[in-house]
This record gives sequence, C-alpha cells and structure tokens, in this order.
Amino acid sequence: MDDMTEQDASYHYRVIARAIALIDAPGGTHLGLSELAGAMGMSAAHFQRLFSQWVGVSPKRYQQYLMLGQARELLAERFTTLDAAHELGLSGQARLHDLFLRWEAMTPGDYARRGAGLTIGYGWFDSPFGRALGLATERGLCGLAFAEPGAEEAVLDEMRARWPEADFIADPSRAAPHVEAAFAQSGEAALHLIGTPFQIKVWEALLQVPSGHVTSYGEIGQRIEAPRAARAVGAAVGRNPLGFVIPCHRCLRGAGDGLGGYHWGLARKRAMLGWEAARHDAQEAG
Repeated sequence: MDDMTEQDASYHYRVIARAIALIDAPGGTHLGLSELAGAMGMSAAHFQRLFSQWVGVSPKRYQQYLMLGQARELLAERFTTLDAAHELGLSGQARLHDLFLRWEAMTPGDYARRGAGLTIGYGWFDSPFGRALGLATERGLCGLAFAEPGAEEAVLDEMRARWPEADFIADPSRAAPHVEAAFAQSGEAALHLIGTPFQIKVWEALLQVPSGHVTSYGEIGQRIEAPRAARAVGAAVGRNPLGFVIPCHRCLRGAGDGLGGYHWGLARKRAMLGWEAARHDAQEAG
C-alpha cells in the first residue's frame, strides 16, 4: 500500500464507502468534488488528496468507475477469457498481481469432517477495504472476511459456522503474514482451501482472473467444464471464504445484468473493482 499504513488505508476506505453511498443515491453521479468533500466534512483539497492516496486517481476519475454502466464497460473492455489467461501464465499457480500464491486443497474426506482436527487461528486486521478477519491453519490462510464497525462478532460467528468442528483460537500471528502479503500485493501467501471439490474448482478458476479485469459465471463454468452449471458456479462464488485473495469480486453475472452480488457487501465489491481498475490504468499509463 505504498507509503500508507494498513490503518490509514482502512480509514480511507471508510471515507470512500460513505462517498460511494452518496454516489449511488439518486443524482449522486452528478455530485462535484466540493459537494462530495462537504458531505465528508472535509475540504476539497483534503478529500482529493485522500482519494488519490487510496487509489492513485482523482475522485472525479474514480467516480467514473462507479457509474451504473461499470459492469457493461468492464465486460466489454476488461473481460478475461480464462483459457487465454491460463496460456499467458496468469493462473494462480503462477503470479497474481505481484503476489505469489501457493495453495493446498483439503481432501473431500477432510471436508466432510467439518473441520474436525483443524486448529484455526484468527485475528482482525486493517485493510484497504475496512476491517478484515483473517483465519489460518498451519497450512495457510483459510478465511478472509470483512466487517462493518460493530459487526465483528457476527462475522466471526459466520466464519466459525463454516467449519463447526474446528478449534478456533485468537492468534493473529498465524494469519498475519498471509494477510499482509495479500493486501500489499507482494511477497508470498499460502492458502488452505477448505471446500467441496466443485467449490475448489471454481475458486481455482477465479485465481486466474488478473487484477483490473473481470469474468462471468458462464466463463467460469466453461473453464471448469460445467457450462450449464451457472447457478452452481454462482453459489460457489458466493461461498468463497477468502474475500479479495480469491477474487470473487471480479466475477459478474453477464452483459446487461449488473455487477451481481457480493457476500461482503455490494459497495465493497464496487470499491474493489474501482480500486483495481484505477490502479491498473495508472500502471499502464506509467
């Protein structure tokens, strides 16, 4: 996150989230810099500086990424054919951004035991997209969730329910190196994928979608040789336990169907897509 601390980035996201809510409201896409800054209780200069620190572009430019036509534009201009991505070495087994990922999937038998025998350490972290809950086994990061202020216990309970027979301990150090690598987009992060064989196929396909690009449920289905399973693909995307790292936010419904849902909130999905697209464009221009 360049010269920002994680705490700075988390604070910036909370401001951005409020701005997104205003932009999404009726007439919000026409709000100017001074109006947005005033609603945030900031000067225009401070607001612009904060915005630019967080994403690398001006508020006006970022606002363009949040327009209602974003899904159509992304699908038209940034759609990734996963076969091509794989051929180009963009799969999760190669490099995702500047982050090297290695993963190990739980066997179907282990999954059926609902986490029995696993010890999962967890902790809370500041991130570019608000408070993040990181969970890790001895093999790697198995969960990354997001919470609004005051909802931390509910999010932790929801993640515990995914693996009800596991032993959970408050131990941020177990997840910390993987979480830090993921948000810094550098270094190495080990993942421990805990899901059904079908879910893991979907999650592996998602890891092939580069930052700043998107795909669709149908394309994921094609990639995993289940072209008629769009609904099942959508369910597996929704059950992704590793928000942002396995980039389910990059999966859209299809042309004309909008952004689709997101387990951790549609505003956060929009922020992630805008953040990545803006940074991608800035890097291309540089």
